[in-house]
Amino acid sequence: MPTMPAPALHLLLPFALPSAADAATALHGLESAALDRLLARATLAERSIGKDFQRTLPHERWISWRFGAVTPVDQRYADDAPLAPFMLLADGGTPDDALWACIEPVHVRIAHDHLALIDPDTLGVRTEEARTLFEAAKPVIEDLGVTLQAPTPLRWYVSGEKLGTLAGASPLRATGRNIEIWLPHEARTGERSRAWMKLQNEVQMAWFEHPLNVERESRGLPAINSIWLHGQGALHPVTSPFIRVMSDAAATRGLALAAGIVPAAPPESFATFASNADAGTTLIELDSFSAPFIEQDWARWNQSLRELEAAWFAPALVALTDGSLARLGITLCGDTGSVTLTVTRGDLRKFWRRRPLAALFIE
Repeated sequence: MPTMPAPALHLLLPFALPSAADAATALHGLESAALDRLLARATLAERSIGKDFQRTLPHERWISWRFGAVTPVDQRYADDAPLAPFMLLADGGTPDDALWACIEPVHVRIAHDHLALIDPDTLGVRTEEARTLFEAAKPVIEDLGVTLQAPTPLRWYVSGEKLGTLAGASPLRATGRNIEIWLPHEARTGERSRAWMKLQNEVQMAWFEHPLNVERESRGLPAINSIWLHGQGALHPVTSPFIRVMSDAAATRGLALAAGIVPAAPPESFATFASNADAGTTLIELDSFSAPFIEQDWARWNQSLRELEAAWFAPALVALTDGSLARLGITLCGDTGSVTLTVTRGDLRKFWRRRPLAALFIE
């Protein structure tokens, strides 16, 4: 009987690449023999340094490029990830061919001399709270004359000419920073959108001293006091370089759906993946680094890497060595840049290759 070809795996790891300044703290006391060997022997496929003021995140740009949602001359230096329509598709909405942007309820904190966005995932917004806020904001949004879809409580989608060609920053790109430079602006002119500023202000007023926010603050939780727009773009045909896509991220799942692939949740370990792997390359997005990276909690970040070492890197190294895995790709992303490496069984024999983990961290 013919031998079935071995499967291949590509791991997408958002926020797995701290800056060089943070690398020593993040890696302190870390023992990652398998990952160290994989990276030392791997072939560097691509590296994107990124820029300080890019609106999008490296993993967003990477998946946009891989699936063909953007086709610039050199995506490594672009700043485009028009993912809202694909997120809408993943959330169960109907994007058709309109231009869509994603809106998320957020908390903007008053700092010493500026306003700062906090990580939306830390707000602890319950489903019923999000629905209540949406009902309060819905008339204000619709008064702008835009089309509105809210297939999930925490992500809403708007489309309409009055929004123009707005360019907004990903929430985690702006989190913890002065929001002034990250607020939506017209992509063509760079000017602040009056329509969006009006909408944002009216939603803020609708939520100001709303009973729900009063109750949240009584429990020591931050008020939901603003909205954030990002990801504007239009749905168009994409193709997948992967036979399977396993991710919890709406953008990645939506791209898979648009490419004709039914996405799945990421498995708990390499062993779970290998027990049901098919020939061809599977993309698995593992998002265990985002929260500690954003919070600069490097002890927790370090622990996440230890857990991935045991659950993924060590068994993947064994599978490459014995030939049950044909190829492993790893894309490590920070908040500005990313690195993609590939390693095969033959690469593991190239003992002269030396690339320490710390050498990959963004300057």
